[in-house]
Amino acid sequence: MQERKLNIGMIGAGFIGQLAHLMNYAEVKRCRVTALAEYRPELRRKVAQRYDIPRTYATHTEMLRDPEVDACIVVTPRPYTAPVALDCLKAGKHVLTEKPMAGTSEQALELVEEAAARKLHYVVGYMKRHDEGVQLAKRMLDDVVASGELGPIQFVRAHCYMGDSYCKADGHVVTDEKPEYSDAGLPMAPSFLPTELAKPYARFVNCFSHNTNLLRHLFGRTPRVDYANVSGSVGQVAILDFGPFVASLETGDATNRGWDEVTEVFFKDGCLTLRTPPALLKNVAASVELYKAGGVQQIVKPQPNWTWAFRRQAEAFVADILDVKPAMNAGSDAIEELRLIENIWRADLARTRR
Repeated sequence: MQERKLNIGMIGAGFIGQLAHLMNYAEVKRCRVTALAEYRPELRRKVAQRYDIPRTYATHTEMLRDPEVDACIVVTPRPYTAPVALDCLKAGKHVLTEKPMAGTSEQALELVEEAAARKLHYVVGYMKRHDEGVQLAKRMLDDVVASGELGPIQFVRAHCYMGDSYCKADGHVVTDEKPEYSDAGLPMAPSFLPTELAKPYARFVNCFSHNTNLLRHLFGRTPRVDYANVSGSVGQVAILDFGPFVASLETGDATNRGWDEVTEVFFKDGCLTLRTPPALLKNVAASVELYKAGGVQQIVKPQPNWTWAFRRQAEAFVADILDVKPAMNAGSDAIEELRLIENIWRADLARTRR
């Protein structure tokens, strides 16, 4: 008997849409890309031709009437991500969107509730959870915490000063067309923020929710925000209380042809260091190093396979739907990202108003 394949509809065929998503779903054996929705007609035609996509549509609403489409990959400008995802869910389609899932936790809650009511997979693209090195680090962390061999966790440091995450990626279809939208989409910042902080907030969520998501994934909980200074300078810091230990979140931007992102877990008798790669560096997983101090010092440094988080995320999205398994990066979890980051910015406002 022929194995069932998931029919994918792609919404948006820009740079990230093609290089991080479409090229991966085109290669995943358990699915086929059967439809493409893209406002730009020349881009739509050329991308469909390159990837042999049989049906194309000028808008996602047209595509959602296609009965053969089982699931949608939504890669749109951020103000449109939540409303497009909601349309997909209401049409009965499984959904994966880029992050952030919405501009506010209030918007996100509507999406989560719609997906739950319709029993649909709704996944947000925190692909670092699917990085093979991250998964190795998670297993190693769980093991040393359970065994107690390194003593208690004393402090955690999450640091991202970015750099060049695109790695000069090329090979995607480019045209001179500009997309035209009928409205401005949804707000990308909560209403409690002053207007002048809306853009800095939206950028913070887009860039650094990966780091808060990774922290929550590693430790299985959402921390309390003790302190935040995120609006007053080009470098930001927040102190997050995980209960038995605190974590610093250090974020900013720097001119760097590499990629400066590390998560360090300091124990009484050792340290676990996780270095995550730039997003579009293909087939290179995160590196993990566990230093064990005490009597006989030891460094454990496992070697992940040549894998790419975006490809593994695509494979997992397809497999989870076909095999009816819960997703690792479900929208019902990703909403916690927006709640946490909103609390970080609330703490910043409270600091500045004292």
